Amino acid sequence: MTAFEVLDWRRRTTELYRAVRAAEDPADGHALWVAGREDLLRHHQASPVPMGTRAGYPGADVVAYDPAFRFVVAVDTDVEPERREIPTGTDGIVTMDRVGRVALDGLGALDLWWLGSYGGGLFLPVRDGDPSTYGGGRYVLDTIKGADLGGEPDALVIDLNFAFQPSCAYDEAWACPLPGPTNTLDRPVPVGERYRDLTEYS
Repeated sequence: MTAFEVLDWRRRTTELYRAVRAAEDPADGHALWVAGREDLLRHHQASPVPMGTRAGYPGADVVAYDPAFRFVVAVDTDVEPERREIPTGTDGIVTMDRVGRVALDGLGALDLWWLGSYGGGLFLPVRDGDPSTYGGGRYVLDTIKGADLGGEPDALVIDLNFAFQPSCAYDEAWACPLPGPTNTLDRPVPVGERYRDLTEYS
């Protein structure tokens, strides 16, 4: 892929999330997101789905929207500072600084991170006990790359229906920062994107 293909992917992702935030009904925004991601994953030159798999790939397996997994929460910024330095094969050392913590009623709490790559951005990964999801975890927010559901520090939107697989779930050639212990929930999160074995479509 070329630099301009990656640029176009990020522009389209940013526009897709802008449409999600503008939707009056979160379920309508979710439907836009599902359709938009399917198109990107199946057809875009910068898709993490391997080229030899795309012709038969049906798109992401995303569970129907469940409003019980949408949270609008205050970020607790009174947390002990912590920095993680994650070596990756493609982006060098990725630094993550803990900037807060969010409590999700009935599920547990997750750390919110600031990614030091590029211009920086909020990052919220999650790993849960649902065996149908990618074992390495999923992302809910990754604002560097446009995945931003909106809100403010006192009312941040954390909607687990939008949990999506990182690129390394599609192709091992990618290296991704994955959730640590403080971003792992004991309970399953049965919404968002489920794992597909891409060898079935190659």
